[in-house]
Amino acid sequence: MEPGRGQAILKYERATAHEGYDPGADLVAIDPRRDETLSVFVEQGLTPRLTLQGKLGVTRGHDRWVSYSGRGPIEAGFRWTAVRDSRSALAVYVGVGEPGVGRNAGYAAPGKGSLDLEARVLYGRSATWRGREVFIDLEAARLRRRGLADETRIDATLGFRPVKSWLLLAQTYAGEADRAPVHARWVKSEVSVVRAFDAWSVQAGWRDTISGRETARDRGPVLAVWRRF
Repeated sequence: MEPGRGQAILKYERATAHEGYDPGADLVAIDPRRDETLSVFVEQGLTPRLTLQGKLGVTRGHDRWVSYSGRGPIEAGFRWTAVRDSRSALAVYVGVGEPGVGRNAGYAAPGKGSLDLEARVLYGRSATWRGREVFIDLEAARLRRRGLADETRIDATLGFRPVKSWLLLAQTYAGEADRAPVHARWVKSEVSVVRAFDAWSVQAGWRDTISGRETARDRGPVLAVWRRF
């Protein structure tokens, strides 16, 4: 992010589940549950290499045993660009997060968790394919979690811009928790479309947990409004 420039993303996410993946990665019926989150993500360029980013929001949901409503996770950190050229960039992120009242891990009960420390490596590359812009973003992260198992996460995004004002995104979010009693694993897939209107953009998509172990098969819509400033 260039110095003095920034971006804000207001996002609504709704996930429901009535199936889950058992220890053998097979789908089984579970008690129905629903989780909703409204969050704001903001990033601000501080220097040519350093970007400040943060996230906060509200959340609510319920399952057979509990209903909850209140503050969602709070996250803050810095992203530093180590290498950059006209087509690619390599960056690292370090941040801290405080979980909220909701489901802070897909395998855990609402409200579990107290503090997260995150280190992440990000690599992005853009190209032109048949005269159209394409890009890929790959990220690997390690989370130290107090009150929850530590996690390793790998995220990937493929973007394609068929025309200047439209962007198609295919994203994958994968992760694994470290230790017993719940050695959970998950892979989530999200497909969305983004329409730009000058400094504003709107996004609509669908997310689904396509495989996993000891985790629910969450799925539902993702809606967002982006604003560059």
